[in-house]
Amino acid sequence: MIARIVRFVSFAIALPVFAAATALAQDVSDEDAASFEVWRSGFEARLVERGVDETIAASMMEGLELDPRILERDSSQPEFVRPIWVYLNGAASDARVANGRRAQENHAEALIAVEGQFDVDTDILTAIWGLESAYGEIMGNFDLVRSLSTLAWDGRRRSFAESQLFAVAEMLTQGYARRDDLLGSWAGAMGQTQFIPTTYMARAVDVDGDGRRDIWQSEADALGSAANLLTMAGWEAEAPVVYEVSLPHDFDYGDWNSRRRRAVSAWALDGLQLADGEWLAEDMYRSGRLLIPAGSGGPAFLAFGNFDALMEYNNSTAYALGVAYLAQRIDGDVDLPDGWPEGDVPLTRTQARELQTALTELGYDTQGIDGRIGPNSRAALRAFQADNGMTPDGYAGRRAYDAVMAAGEG
Repeated sequence: MIARIVRFVSFAIALPVFAAATALAQDVSDEDAASFEVWRSGFEARLVERGVDETIAASMMEGLELDPRILERDSSQPEFVRPIWVYLNGAASDARVANGRRAQENHAEALIAVEGQFDVDTDILTAIWGLESAYGEIMGNFDLVRSLSTLAWDGRRRSFAESQLFAVAEMLTQGYARRDDLLGSWAGAMGQTQFIPTTYMARAVDVDGDGRRDIWQSEADALGSAANLLTMAGWEAEAPVVYEVSLPHDFDYGDWNSRRRRAVSAWALDGLQLADGEWLAEDMYRSGRLLIPAGSGGPAFLAFGNFDALMEYNNSTAYALGVAYLAQRIDGDVDLPDGWPEGDVPLTRTQARELQTALTELGYDTQGIDGRIGPNSRAALRAFQADNGMTPDGYAGRRAYDAVMAAGEG
């Protein structure tokens, strides 16, 4: 998630004044500028056709220019993939823990009010707050409308970007923000909780009772909106999020599926144990799925419904683990998982494309070659591993890469 609005909102609509020429404009060709102007005027007309007040539509689109920074960020794909253990160390660092505890002290009233209304644990909410905006300190300074309009003009993400712009128009119509308040991330998220506009319209709430859903300056509204999102995603109070587990020595990786849910009692009968402690009786009936994010050489986790609710916020296993462990560390002295395969790092984007190409040529179709290791690529890799005497864990690290490339050369 991403984004930010820095100042808050008035029910008045103000037409912003944009400079006719900026330093950035010189990076845009005349042809692209003309093409963007055609899209801009056309979209403004569509806003009015959908019933948006002409003044509001003009406040969004008048004088808008293409932003080449957005095009560059959207098209750039980082070559290196950050290992999950590096991400966790940063997400739940000592500094973030200390800042989280300080934020809890400074905003205890808001957190208590939100927990009382939504029954979502304050440590979880604080952890989300910390990862999304550094507890409200880092929210972005891109013109939200300009960013989304640039993405819409580019076309690759037009449907997404235009849906967000329609939501922005609704925000302005309802008086939730002024046009010049709409600052955020380059990709269109905003506020202390980094909501995109459609999520804001669907999930943001007014906790402090001032009649506004102010996720920018009201900690109560921001945290309450995050809690409402989790509640709507199925959050269960007093239930676990994730446990680190140890696997039996004869664990059948060939039969493992990260989406498969089973009762804890069934997992326990198959030899899964908590990495630290014993299973609680009240957890035995709960349903969990087994995650092995760094393959057989790293730690394993049993994830519950609350973990999936966190992934509704950000569809990333690393993110959900980061929230869970940051929350635990804010609450008390908890060690981060260790035993990661630091000598078997994830592949770069280029290596991932090479792996996909080689697997497909060997008869293990990855259903596409894009440099991103998703379910299809992992399934193909697991099939290769099973056929070649390797542990079929589907982890695309350097060792798997070397084995596949050697087989391709042979």
